[in-house]
Amino acid sequence: MQTQRYDVVILGAGLTGLSLAHYLKDSGMRVLVLEKKEKPGGVIHTRSKDGFIFEEGPNTGIVKHGEVAELFEDLKPWCEPMIPDDSVKRRYIWKKDRWEELPSGLLAGIQTPLFSKKDKLRILAEPFRKPGKDPGETLDKMVQRRLGRSFLNYAVDPFILGVYAGDPAAIVPAYALPKLYNLEQDYGSFIGGAIRKKFERKSEMESKATKDVFSMKGGLYNLVHGLYQSAGPGNFRFGVEESHVTPADKHFEVHYLQQGNEHHVEAGWVVSTAGAFELPRIMHFLGEEEMHHLSNLKYARVVHAAVGFKRWQGPQLKGFGGLVPFVEQRDILGALFMSAFLPERAPSDGELLSVFMGGVRREDMYHLPDDQLTDVMAKELKEMFDLPVFDPDLLNITRYEHAIPQYGKESKQRFETIRKIENRYRGLIIAGNLRDGIGMADRIKQAADIATAIDKRSEK
Repeated sequence: MQTQRYDVVILGAGLTGLSLAHYLKDSGMRVLVLEKKEKPGGVIHTRSKDGFIFEEGPNTGIVKHGEVAELFEDLKPWCEPMIPDDSVKRRYIWKKDRWEELPSGLLAGIQTPLFSKKDKLRILAEPFRKPGKDPGETLDKMVQRRLGRSFLNYAVDPFILGVYAGDPAAIVPAYALPKLYNLEQDYGSFIGGAIRKKFERKSEMESKATKDVFSMKGGLYNLVHGLYQSAGPGNFRFGVEESHVTPADKHFEVHYLQQGNEHHVEAGWVVSTAGAFELPRIMHFLGEEEMHHLSNLKYARVVHAAVGFKRWQGPQLKGFGGLVPFVEQRDILGALFMSAFLPERAPSDGELLSVFMGGVRREDMYHLPDDQLTDVMAKELKEMFDLPVFDPDLLNITRYEHAIPQYGKESKQRFETIRKIENRYRGLIIAGNLRDGIGMADRIKQAADIATAIDKRSEK
């Protein structure tokens, strides 16, 4: 069996692996990307049916790192970003029997019916409270300490449901929301820190981080297509089975099966972008305790339904979408108004919604059969959007067992273990969404940072 040699082997052709392959190809390195599925993109998958363009994975991203804007420039020959207008900034929260707009400023926060009078006073006093001292403090305790229970229930909890499908009582801001955590630690206040940061001079890269919501013209899979073409289709292998890594003298050996044939390659660098739950089969050389710290990561199980109506009979939808706080005890996490802020996603008189169910506190929804899930959606959407009947022209249900990793108290040990392993096995990088954030922008920035580190080390 002939051994092929590469500079870098990347395990996984999701957004992290694709982006890294794109950056490394620009550096002139010989790269091989191994992917177990039959196509690139991971969970990113755009479909078109009956006049609707809908996503089966992530629906949008945020330009929260300058690297995202720079990547869009790199990929201009293949794809074009779509940035909605300012109406996308309108977000809604379900309270009692109606949608209330989420306040976007201090004055609106004082006027909204979402928060109690007591907590509105707490919001005004927030800049004068002392910062917390416990880096392991959970999000629910941090928010109640600084802003009160109603703010937790009707602002932070739905935000966490929308981003993590998670539980604020298990999320640790120091790991899951480091920018929020650092506002309190560096400035003593969320509100005061946010105001002061607005007036601080930004670097060129920071200025490119517009915080805009983005998709791509024709759907997010066009981003995948652009990265795949830029990285070079010949550098990818699909349908890969039983891949595993073994450290050797100053390099790594990677064995894998493809179409029943065994392959053996060598590389100076191996970058894993696989999920934490996949690492035990990939890295047999690690000890049991280290592997436990790596793979001991809880994932939210999520059901995503693309629901399309060619003739919408509900109220006019304006904004990004609506989230449902857990305290309201409803059976959906929320819905994005996809066709309200992205053109051509539904017929002219219609609407396309992305409805989410499940999450870490409602795993029962994940296990329901499709007909029962449809009944749940019918009840909830009819009540929440005043629909006379629930007769969608499109209903596409997708389940994700490992949808979103939850950055809880165990994260500190996982991050430290990754650093120790990477220091011991120089050239091995354990990446992906088990560290450095879960969003699309986080995946792109992580890939850019890894590519820079590999370039610098290779120059020595």
